[in-house]
Amino acid sequence: MNITNNIKKYRETLPKNVRLVAISKTKPNSDIMEAYEAGQRIFGENKVQEMTEKWENLPKDIEWHMVGHVQRNKVKYMAPYVKLIHAVDSLKLLKEINKQAKKEDRIISGLLQLKIAEEDSKFGITIAEAEKILTSEVYQKMENTKIVGLMGMATFTDNDEKVRSEFRYLKKVFDDFQQKYPAFTELSMGMSGDYHLALENDTTMVRIGSKIFGERNYQ
Repeated sequence: MNITNNIKKYRETLPKNVRLVAISKTKPNSDIMEAYEAGQRIFGENKVQEMTEKWENLPKDIEWHMVGHVQRNKVKYMAPYVKLIHAVDSLKLLKEINKQAKKEDRIISGLLQLKIAEEDSKFGITIAEAEKILTSEVYQKMENTKIVGLMGMATFTDNDEKVRSEFRYLKKVFDDFQQKYPAFTELSMGMSGDYHLALENDTTMVRIGSKIFGERNYQ
């Protein structure tokens, strides 16, 4: 797996307004540095402890994104450095992000994760739940965190039409929300297997791991 060539390929083929989040979970620092040397600066992880260890040992101009489900008791560990949390799914989590960001004198951005797939294993909230968070007095008083868009994970299937329809749905919700919430600029959808379908629906971020780094090394 030639990481350098893979990064160059995505940098050349992705539209200019689409950012590549290189999903580096389970990968060693040497792999991340190879991608870094090829020009990649945004990396995504799904475990706070692993991401924190990498942040401590890798160049400080890397932009770290948390792409996995977040436990509230882990927020404090990434609050000093995390740039974007892709999977915000409750007001309780937002409160904790705001609290820990305040301690670090930072503003941490987040995306609300909408459930667009039918699989039970996928996390996410409904449109109504998202609206409830965004219109809540509690959220509107927060000064150290802001929701800047939506994230969604499509059904894991070979049926492109199903995935396409789920992305189309998320894009429509995003457009509706953008009218009401001007801070909404990011739409994170599309991974190694389906990012081309996300591009059809104007995603602003794609999360690609195995097609850059090869299969993951789960212990």
